[in-house]
Amino acid sequence: MRKNFFGSIILAAALAGGAFIAVPQTASAGVLAHQVKTQGELGSVLINPYDVAPLTAIIDRAGKDIKDIHVRVLGKPGGGIDIAYNVSEHALLTHDGVPIWGLYPDYLNEVEVSYVFNGEKKVERYKIYAQPIVMYSRDFRFSHMQKMKVKKVDPAFKNRLYLINNTITSVYKPLDWKNGGAASWNDFTENFVVDTQGEVRWYLDYQKFYDRSERRVMDGGMMMGFHQLPNGDLSWGMAQRYMRYDMMGKEVYNRELPRGYIDLSHEVMPLKGDHLLLRVGKYNYHHADGRLSHTIRDHIIEVDGSGKVVDEWDLNEIFGKNVYRSNLIKALDARAVCLNIDMDAKEIKISDDLPFGDVTSTGTGRNWAHVNSISYDPSDDGIILSLRHQGIVKIGRDKKVKWILASPEGWSADFKEKVLTPVDKNGNKIKCENSKCEGDFDWSWTQHTAWLTPRYDNKGPVKHISVFDNGDGRGMEQPALKEEKYSRAVEYKIDEKKGTVEQTWEFGKERGFDFYSAVTSVVEWQKDKSTYFISSSNVYLLKPDKTIKMVLVEIDPKTNDIKFEMDVESASRDDVAYRALVIDPNIFNY
Repeated sequence: MRKNFFGSIILAAALAGGAFIAVPQTASAGVLAHQVKTQGELGSVLINPYDVAPLTAIIDRAGKDIKDIHVRVLGKPGGGIDIAYNVSEHALLTHDGVPIWGLYPDYLNEVEVSYVFNGEKKVERYKIYAQPIVMYSRDFRFSHMQKMKVKKVDPAFKNRLYLINNTITSVYKPLDWKNGGAASWNDFTENFVVDTQGEVRWYLDYQKFYDRSERRVMDGGMMMGFHQLPNGDLSWGMAQRYMRYDMMGKEVYNRELPRGYIDLSHEVMPLKGDHLLLRVGKYNYHHADGRLSHTIRDHIIEVDGSGKVVDEWDLNEIFGKNVYRSNLIKALDARAVCLNIDMDAKEIKISDDLPFGDVTSTGTGRNWAHVNSISYDPSDDGIILSLRHQGIVKIGRDKKVKWILASPEGWSADFKEKVLTPVDKNGNKIKCENSKCEGDFDWSWTQHTAWLTPRYDNKGPVKHISVFDNGDGRGMEQPALKEEKYSRAVEYKIDEKKGTVEQTWEFGKERGFDFYSAVTSVVEWQKDKSTYFISSSNVYLLKPDKTIKMVLVEIDPKTNDIKFEMDVESASRDDVAYRALVIDPNIFNY
């Protein structure tokens, strides 16, 4: 104390006299206590840096200007899959460090990082432990998470990564809108990436997005419509919100739907220029007879990069009186209407006296259309929609129907002329009666993902689309035995000038009920491998004594040679998968 006292007197006197004193700087105890241990020549490792993607990390760059960065997350001993990628300068600056993704959960991962610093190449190894996977715990679940069973991996496909978008249905539903709508569609989802050994290498922490009490309507709903953008980001929707994050879990945006729109589900389709096409419902829709209701899955809006609405497609207005086409709706299996699963349901009623809401019936305010996919045609600015309960349609920017790919049965006269005519490969008309055709041609039934396929350029009047044909209500009827049902991936060639459609490829019919998915699913062209990726997402949904499973397949359509196949077995009879997609690991080249 005496030393500090006299030191203070001397300092005060010196300052009063205008003298300059050099005081030596020593590190404080706090600084010394917070010195960070590092594994290599870079900085510390921050795991789960953005709090939503636990199998990611950042190796701090410690102020170093490093170049030519390459990362390799080593596979487990005994043949595990490496995940390797380059890291651009922009990615390094975005994260102020080297981004790491693809870690194994509950495992001490080994990560190799190579880079150049001050002209010298460095190669370092880091050991990074990532936490166990945390999934949704609930009644009637019989395992921690889904079980992956790999059936086949072509060597050229061993580094593939697949995102699984799994939904957990039959969750307690305390909320609904006053005037109908689909707010009760608030089930949770589990979203994770697996490699070709069935190992989980990435997942979203659902707890960071959902209100577990299920009281906040803005924080509920299924995460659906995942797409990976060219820079590696993911975009998707979640009932009353739509969002974009990078694979590290860094938020780009998380926006509420524009005022007047509700209940986004199924599709968030990216366009160029950061625009998006969203499948939504309309809030407080005014009926011609004066009634008021929210609508169900029958509006498309285009939003720009700042969230402004630049266009709207109101299918009630576009289809007019034809919203009451009920032929296919009457033929549906009432137990499985998309993700409205009720194994005790017996029939679907068609009546204008039914209440507004998420009921499968006809008319505005009910589930008459059920749009589950959107595809954009840049050649004419049109959109192609999959209406599960009607068919596939193309609509122009002028809101006029260009064509309909569906059975002609039940369409009104003004739309029947828009229905495409089936032809064979020689252009000859195929005979069709009562929703059945001669030969191999068939329409798609309760289909999903009716997308323009990049397998072709699609620039002229001839378009090619790929479709997952679920097959419920096939031929406008239910078979005597459910085991007679089948699903398939199918490709169509459409001549818009001639008004014809040719079936050019299919897969899955030959597998019968073992490939049948009553609901959901996807087929999508993979340009890098010239394959179709298919997920038949809910095989055995209608067999209560069997485990529901996704069947994932990558296939060469020229030969139908399967390059990859894996089953993803459900962790509950209430788990109903939606889609899956191929993930590009090179997400840091922007």
